Amino acid sequence: MTGQHPRLRSHTRRRKSGKVVTYYIYDRRPEGLPDVPLGRDYDQALKQWRELHERAPRIAGTLLEAFERYEREVLPTLRAVTARGYRQNLTRLTPVFGPATWDSIRFSTLTMYLDKRTAKTQGNRELSLLSIIWNKARRWGLTDLPWPAAGLERSGWKNAERPREFEVTTALFEAVYADGDQVLRDCMDLSSATGMRLTDCREIVLPRDDTLRLKASKTGKRGEFAISASPVLSAIVARRRAINAQHLMLLSTPAGRRVSATMLRDRYELARERAAVRAYIANDDEFARQIKAMVLRDMRKRAADLADDAGEAQQLLQHGSRATTVRHYRTKAERLKPAR
Repeated sequence: MTGQHPRLRSHTRRRKSGKVVTYYIYDRRPEGLPDVPLGRDYDQALKQWRELHERAPRIAGTLLEAFERYEREVLPTLRAVTARGYRQNLTRLTPVFGPATWDSIRFSTLTMYLDKRTAKTQGNRELSLLSIIWNKARRWGLTDLPWPAAGLERSGWKNAERPREFEVTTALFEAVYADGDQVLRDCMDLSSATGMRLTDCREIVLPRDDTLRLKASKTGKRGEFAISASPVLSAIVARRRAINAQHLMLLSTPAGRRVSATMLRDRYELARERAAVRAYIANDDEFARQIKAMVLRDMRKRAADLADDAGEAQQLLQHGSRATTVRHYRTKAERLKPAR
């Protein structure tokens, strides 16, 4: 692309899934330097293009220099959902830490930020990103100072976080399931049967044989499910094969459209609201409250509870630690053997 935006190039690629994506690049070949990837978001690409092409001044020796470089060079290489979350975190971090010099940030500075941050858990996430950028800056030669909280990971200096405790009972599952259309039902079945994250439910490909192959979008871990061993998976695959769709994904609308995150969210919110109204009409306010508290990603919790034991749940959810499964996902109590 030339003219209005010199050196801004775009490359369009068709993925194996059939999805067409466009990548934007700042051309630095005239200087004999590597091109700068600008990501897939056109507005963000233009913002970075202006910084590069118009040589917007940066404040050297401050964290702002690292923030801008991280946003320019690293965020475009991350998954879209991860980059979006990190960009939101940077929006919070930049006004506070951006103007600061590296040697002015002490451990007490970090704890003060957490104390003043009203969203306590989100504050932890923001400082986790700050730690990542700090260590990147050391690699880039922007600072030689160690992360101020280095070695204190196990000291509990961050805000205390409590795992969300919520059990997806059969009654809750069936209440929302009854008010959902087939697209939502297939997603709920798929996630609760396999423990897949919602992103993986949307992106997993319709298999040609009896094996459903998963590559987790978050961790990259692989797994396989024998379709014939699961009545739930067999029914989903059979319905999908009967649809004349122009995409390769397992989940599909009856009209053959690929299922998006927005489609699932809207369908789930509508089904949940209808189920809650029915509970209110039946004068079961507590059940209605539980219905409204359940979110679609809780189907992964249901998968953990449906597993025979914590070890099987850990394997199903592809966790590296059994403690993670028990602490955050499995609500079902373990059966204990009396000593005598």
